[in-house]
Amino acid sequence: MKKQNNLPSQTWIDHIHRLLLGPRDVLLSGICRSYGTFLWCFKRFSPSYLEWAGKVRARRAFLRAVADVPAYARFVADWTKDNDTIPETDKQTYIKAYPIEERCVGGKIPSKGIAIDESSGSTGTPFNWVRSTSERKQSHLFVSYFAKYCFGRDRWITINAFSMGAWATGVNMGIALQRNSIVKNTGPDLAKILNTLSYFGSEYRYLIVGYPPFLKHLMDAAKAQGFPWDDYKLDALVGGEGMSEGLRDYLRKGFLRVYSGYGASDLEIGIAGETPLTVAIRRLARDNPVIRQQLFGNDSRLPMLFQYNPLMHHIEVNENREVIFTITRAILSPRIRYNVHDEGGIARFDELANKLTAAGYDFRSLEKDHPILQLPFLWIYGRRDFTVSVMGANIYPEDLEQCVYSDPKVAGMTLSFCQSLSESESAEVRPCFHFEIDCEPNDDLRNHFSAVILKHLVEINADFREAWHEYPETLVPEIHLHRRGEGPFKVDAGRIKQTRKAHV
Repeated sequence: MKKQNNLPSQTWIDHIHRLLLGPRDVLLSGICRSYGTFLWCFKRFSPSYLEWAGKVRARRAFLRAVADVPAYARFVADWTKDNDTIPETDKQTYIKAYPIEERCVGGKIPSKGIAIDESSGSTGTPFNWVRSTSERKQSHLFVSYFAKYCFGRDRWITINAFSMGAWATGVNMGIALQRNSIVKNTGPDLAKILNTLSYFGSEYRYLIVGYPPFLKHLMDAAKAQGFPWDDYKLDALVGGEGMSEGLRDYLRKGFLRVYSGYGASDLEIGIAGETPLTVAIRRLARDNPVIRQQLFGNDSRLPMLFQYNPLMHHIEVNENREVIFTITRAILSPRIRYNVHDEGGIARFDELANKLTAAGYDFRSLEKDHPILQLPFLWIYGRRDFTVSVMGANIYPEDLEQCVYSDPKVAGMTLSFCQSLSESESAEVRPCFHFEIDCEPNDDLRNHFSAVILKHLVEINADFREAWHEYPETLVPEIHLHRRGEGPFKVDAGRIKQTRKAHV
């Protein structure tokens, strides 16, 4: 998207937009009002039209923000003095730089009809996100449609095991899925979930929604207690963090279907979702390295693969392979070319289809039970800043650095550190921290590191603290100590800066 020196008025832009898109945009603008319309549009509208319409809507969102949002108008004016492109925004350059009121339409937060969601930054300082009733409704509808598409229309009970409270996902998922089903919001409480299953019995279908590792622990705990898990018809909808196909295989021992969604507190829930087709493609890429390379490029990691509505979210990829989001609907606090620093990629439906066809595969042979939607694809590897996420809690390198320096003994011997997620053969996922130290590792030292890191992480990271209180066993980190230049630090033995990377 290029800057124009003389921007036309918003009224004129709206008029051009109606002329360009005609009656189809009237239909598409109201796409979330009907599930039947949702299916009809995305089975029939061409990928090239959807791409074009998404770009036009993103341009209109940009012009609205320049005209109506004081902070964004100043931000763009400062940037475009020396540039002719629309700038990226993120927490550092935009969210932290301007007061929350000035980032809203009209420069103020309305006195009613507004909800505040909360997320945690790298130091545990909460970020607040204001959303209007109408924009939340649109997001809820899209989540509802994806759930209906993946799990059908039969009667079911949803058990919402996401963390409750001010966190963006939990409450919103409960509201969204009330459109599909009966909902009980238990939070990640094993006893409440099993009691609910016992009370309503095995004649109902159930959809349990929550963080991937929690659903694994729920299933394991139920079977360990002798709960008749296999008598129930259970599906799972997960989110908040990535999920390996190994964990999906494990969950499918106790759940009929397992799908994941993609969102971000910075933006909104329901940006994208796994479909039966994306799961089939991802599993094909897992089993065939040639297909993985052809679809996703020269990266050894297997990304999460989703489909998304390009009329709600215009997505780009920058030179660092980070995905950039523009929410194209009119919202209270616009996000224009917003960068959450997730690495990934995008492809039009027909582009990915052609790559698979060239490799000898056809979508119809991969997915036969659902109508295929011609929505574009989004794939996500994870945070570029080496953040790891487990049980919905983001753990940042800055968090770990603070933990190290909270204890003189740990700080005095630590040269570098890195973090990752550890997945056991039984698909158990937990945070894993590696430390390069200048003395000989031993069990006493490892125990000391473990106690210091865990104690301080609970103190400084609000997301981690919330998850720890709800299910601490899943968040006890693995601690690995290495001599200088050994283990994951071997390849960087000659560096002069501290390593703060993610270890794969």
